[in-house]
Amino acid sequence: MGVTKSHEFGVKENQLAKYAKALAHPARVAILNLLAKRKACICGDIVDELPLSQSTVSQHLKELKEAGLIKGDIEGAKVCYCIDEKEWKAAQVQLNKFFDNLQSGAKCC
Repeated sequence: MGVTKSHEFGVKENQLAKYAKALAHPARVAILNLLAKRKACICGDIVDELPLSQSTVSQHLKELKEAGLIKGDIEGAKVCYCIDEKEWKAAQVQLNKFFDNLQSGAKCC
């Protein structure tokens, strides 16, 4: 689906797709796990924890920030990241509703 077609879907579908896209790469999942475990802002330590280059980590952080799942504050020459708890909870609610819509016991195939 091209970017130009996203306007044809509702706000809920677009929001859920934004979260799903952010979660769609194992590096971003690893970054979120790291931030959630530390429960504090992390600056340069993220690169040390992952088998990725600085530029690759920065790109993944950008995706997570655009999805709203993390936030970053500039401290001198560094940007420190942490989980955006308000958006995190909103994502959790939307993802739970999405998965709860599946009717258990539905007959298929």
